[in-house]
Amino acid sequence: MAAMPMVSALTAKHLATFELPSGCVRLNIAADADAAGRNGIERLKCRARACGILPLVLAPELGDFNDDLRLDPSRLIASLRAQLAREDATVFLPS
Repeated sequence: MAAMPMVSALTAKHLATFELPSGCVRLNIAADADAAGRNGIERLKCRARACGILPLVLAPELGDFNDDLRLDPSRLIASLRAQLAREDATVFLPS
């Protein structure tokens, strides 16, 4: 998904304090499922909703996305396609 605009927040604290870009309509959040990650996700989702942005949380199929990256690429693509907004899946994922 190289063409999709992205930012990396390397810690839950960074995730929770991420500055939401103007003009953003959807925010795909991929984060670890540990306690700190879940807390950061919830805070970011609340902030996004308050700005009129639809937050979508992308869940890994395995333990985390580092594990998912080792999957067969078609399996990872199918998992992401099911979680992304249809418009984003069409534009950013291979057919």
